[in-house]
Amino acid sequence: MNIAAVRLFLEVLEAGSISKVAARRQTVQSHISRQISEFESGFGGPLLRRTGRGVVPTELGQRSAARLRLWVQETERLTEELREESGTLLGEVRVGIIPSAAHPLMTHVFARLQAEQPGIRLNVTEAQGTELNAMLDSATVDMAILFRFTRPGGNDEKLLGVAHTYLISGPGDELTADATVMFSRLAERRLVLPRRPSHWRNALDEAARSLGFRLSPVIEVDSLTMQKELVAHTPGLYSILGPYSIADDVRSGRLQASKLVKPDLSRNVTLSFPKQGKLSPACRCVAGLIEELMASWGNDLSRPIAHA
Repeated sequence: MNIAAVRLFLEVLEAGSISKVAARRQTVQSHISRQISEFESGFGGPLLRRTGRGVVPTELGQRSAARLRLWVQETERLTEELREESGTLLGEVRVGIIPSAAHPLMTHVFARLQAEQPGIRLNVTEAQGTELNAMLDSATVDMAILFRFTRPGGNDEKLLGVAHTYLISGPGDELTADATVMFSRLAERRLVLPRRPSHWRNALDEAARSLGFRLSPVIEVDSLTMQKELVAHTPGLYSILGPYSIADDVRSGRLQASKLVKPDLSRNVTLSFPKQGKLSPACRCVAGLIEELMASWGNDLSRPIAHA
């Protein structure tokens, strides 16, 4: 079997959508569909059933997926062991990461690998927390950097740092003029917030309820870029974001930010690994580089925001 074809099948299975995988791989849907059909032809029956909402596994697909995951893990482990014996680190390392954390961290990781371990090839996927969790469960990625509300425990997660939460506005706004602002002052403010369902939106709504009020979004959008643009161009409009997506805008003066307190809704930045399987030498190298870089930045994903 072709390991790339097996990985594609497992990725489509976990995503539940051929179109979603095509978008992620920046190709057309027909190309992915054709590869899946060719892969299925070798099994004597369909592995996926097409529906109006995407794809679901057939009974044969469910039985095959469990064994194929183990086969991929064993094949990758054997390949990496043989490469390690040659004395050179080679191979692909698949990293999942939340979009707001991707730069500058992965830019610096890539630069270090090019200089020190050019045989390692990065494959970076940007996705939100729910999708990254699914990719970890299916071993579609070798590791993922994401936010957790609880501190990590166990061998499959490492704490990299802590991210606080900021209220952002356009420049010159009085509410965000100080270094901190109490969460209770968001009552009846005009807000742009992410759409439901969303773990982050749920956390924000629950924080407001605990203080006896409801958040009042006047517009709901998922895109962090759109949230920032709306705030930058609309006086009196606010959004609630983490530090990494706004750091450059605050430094340039396009946005103004004040850390939310009482509660501050801090989140743990974690490096997470699939629960099953052993990390290859190349994966261990990349994980070590990520930890080393963040430690050198004061356990931050980028330079801390300096409040003007």
